[in-house]
Amino acid sequence: MARVCEVCNKGRVSGNQISHSNRHNRRTWEPNLRRVRAIVKGTAKRINVCTRCLRSGKVERAL
Repeated sequence: MARVCEVCNKGRVSGNQISHSNRHNRRTWEPNLRRVRAIVKGTAKRINVCTRCLRSGKVERAL
C-alpha cells in the first residue's frame, strides 16, 4: 500500500535532517493519512485520505 492521499495525491517528501553541528542526513516526511469510509462515485469505499483534505471538505464521508 502506497502512503499517498487518494484525493490530492500527496505523498512522501525527502530532505535533510540537520543537526546542531550542521551535519546533514537524509530523511523523509510522511503525509498524515487516515483510512476513512468515503462516498466515491455514489458508493461507500475505504480510501486513504490526508487530514488536510478531510478538514477542507474535499471528501464526503460515508455514515
